[in-house]
Amino acid sequence: MAHRIFLSHNHNDKPLVEAVALRLAAIFGQDQVFYDSWSIRPGDGIIDRMNKGLESPEFVFFFVSANSLASGMVKLEWQNALYGASKGKIQIVPVRVDGSEMPPVLKQTLYIDMHTIGLEAAISQIVSLTQGHASFTPQHQGFSNLTFVQTTYSDGSIEVTVQASHLIEPNPNFAFVTQNAEAEIGWEMKNKQPFIGGFNKDAFKFINGGTAHVVSMRPVGGALTPSYPLRVTFTKKGSKPIDILAVFHQKGETEWVPVPMAQPQWI
Repeated sequence: MAHRIFLSHNHNDKPLVEAVALRLAAIFGQDQVFYDSWSIRPGDGIIDRMNKGLESPEFVFFFVSANSLASGMVKLEWQNALYGASKGKIQIVPVRVDGSEMPPVLKQTLYIDMHTIGLEAAISQIVSLTQGHASFTPQHQGFSNLTFVQTTYSDGSIEVTVQASHLIEPNPNFAFVTQNAEAEIGWEMKNKQPFIGGFNKDAFKFINGGTAHVVSMRPVGGALTPSYPLRVTFTKKGSKPIDILAVFHQKGETEWVPVPMAQPQWI
C-alpha cells in the first residue's frame, strides 16, 4: 500500500511523534500515514516494511534529534528520502525536536523547528504543509522577539536582562523560575524601578512532578521595547548560589511562553 506521509523518527521520540501521527491520521486517514507503531505488524520484516513505506510518499517528515541522528535505521530512511527528493518525487521536511544541529546535507533545507515553537505550532505547520495550504515554509525558523542574558558577578549576584529585538511587547509580565528559597535571594529592578510581583513558592511544575519557585515581576508603567529592556538583579542572602532556571513571558491570560537564553556572561 502506498502511503502519502512517512514519519521517520527514533523510538525514543515517540511521545512527540505520536501526537503528530494521530493528528495526521485523523485528517488524512491512518492508511495514508506510515507510522511504524501501526504500519508494521507482528511478523512483518522491518526493513522490508520500511522500504515499502518509502516507495512513493509525497512527504517524509524527518524528526531530527540526538536520538534519531545516532540511529543507523533512521539515517537510512532520511537518506533514501533525500535521494527521492533529488529526483523530484518526495518532499523531505526536517522537524527539529531538540537542540541538535541539522546534518550538513540538510542545512539548506527549510525545516520546522518544534524545539522552539512548540508541539502544537509544529503540528499546525505540518498539517498545513501536507494539505498544500502553505505556499512557503518560514525561512526564519524559531523567531523570538524576546531573549534574555544572565550576567554573573564576582559577588555571586546575577543580573537578568530581557531584551526585545524588533517589536514592542505591551505586556512586560515575566516569571523567573528558581530553585532558591525566598530567604536565600533578593530581587529588584535595575535603578530601583518600581514593579509589581513577588515570590511564588512551588508555582512551577515540572513534567516529572517536581516543582520550583517563581519570582514574578512587572515594571510599573510602559512596555518593553528594543531600546528599553527589562533588567532584574538577584542577590544572595546566604551561601547558596543563585540558580535561575528559566524565564517565561506572559502572552495571554493563562499562556506563558519560555524566553530563549542568549550567551551567559561572567564579570
